Amino acid sequence: MKTVTCSNCGADTRIFRDRYNLVDMGIPAVVTDMEIAECNRCGNEDPIIAHLDELMRTVVVAVVCSPSPLRGTDVRFLRKYIGMTAEEFARLLNVDKTTVSKWENDRDPVGNQSDRLIRLIVIGLGDGLEAKLKAVVGNLPKIGTSSPRMNIEVDLEKMSFQYA
Repeated sequence: MKTVTCSNCGADTRIFRDRYNLVDMGIPAVVTDMEIAECNRCGNEDPIIAHLDELMRTVVVAVVCSPSPLRGTDVRFLRKYIGMTAEEFARLLNVDKTTVSKWENDRDPVGNQSDRLIRLIVIGLGDGLEAKLKAVVGNLPKIGTSSPRMNIEVDLEKMSFQYA
């Protein structure tokens, strides 16, 4: 049996499988059937992610292929995924860094052109994402056709996603 100690207090944990919301990690997605370590002492829960890089790539593709306009959490997640500071990202997009800040904090909506450019930059610069370029470009006309935020559900076993 796998044993894991709590990252919060160091006590023993119990391992179980359940849906896990990645929003605390800055990721707008839910993973189905995730292994989770729950502390017997303090109740802290830690996800056990065996293939983190693959999971991150899957979520990135789900965000950039979504027909929903990008929101602040999406922009921040995508920017951090490609390892850029807000200032570097702003320079690449030819906007002021305060604009990126306003987007990321949902004080200003991301414009249509910037939304599409962000998606393409992330696919172009994201490690191992080049093969998804055609799918992203094919989805560009659909952006804005689904205004309410679509929830992303990731199947860890298949490393696939669906919108719920």
